[in-house]
Amino acid sequence: MQILINSDHHIKGGESANETVESIVASAVDRFADRITRIEVHLSDTNGPKHGERSKRCVMEARIGGMRPLAVAHEAPNLLSAVEGAADKLKRSLEHALDRREQLPGPTPREGDVASVEELDALEDKDRRK
Repeated sequence: MQILINSDHHIKGGESANETVESIVASAVDRFADRITRIEVHLSDTNGPKHGERSKRCVMEARIGGMRPLAVAHEAPNLLSAVEGAADKLKRSLEHALDRREQLPGPTPREGDVASVEELDALEDKDRRK
């Protein structure tokens, strides 16, 4: 799994900041690491030099083999909270999408609801006699 980090010109980060973001993202989605090919993280400051309650924004896009990309976003007062919030949203989104995909054919019937071959033959014989 590849993690790419992009930021706008208002975000000042370095190698340690990138490593922190990578570790947060990797630990959030480690359960799905074998299914994910790439995660792109986009960090931005929505207010520029002004401060605000939700001035930092983190957008994450996960590329999963055989599926459409999943994207989530989270805004927070600081960058760390924005990354953690987006990572949590991405984890829940992946859980939902991949669990749903595994269940696509539909739920399996209960054992008692499945008819045996003999029972089906008996029903066909009954229908032919009518």
